[in-house]
Amino acid sequence: MPDDELAVGSVVYDTVAGVLGVVMEVYGTRYALRPLRGGREWDALREEVRPATVADTLSPALAERNANSGRWGPVT
Repeated sequence: MPDDELAVGSVVYDTVAGVLGVVMEVYGTRYALRPLRGGREWDALREEVRPATVADTLSPALAERNANSGRWGPVT
């Protein structure tokens, strides 16, 4: 595996789409990615994908928590 290749199963950030994904397959100059919670795969060029950081993974979770916090009142 080349040094810049991400392994199948790695959580990555697609810089063009602006979303997190899991590497499902590596082929040629592309990765096949799938959303973290499942769904339809998409292809991304290697240069458009980087390993996900802690900040990348926390941001969607925080946004979801914030969106839900106003619906049911304060979380106790």
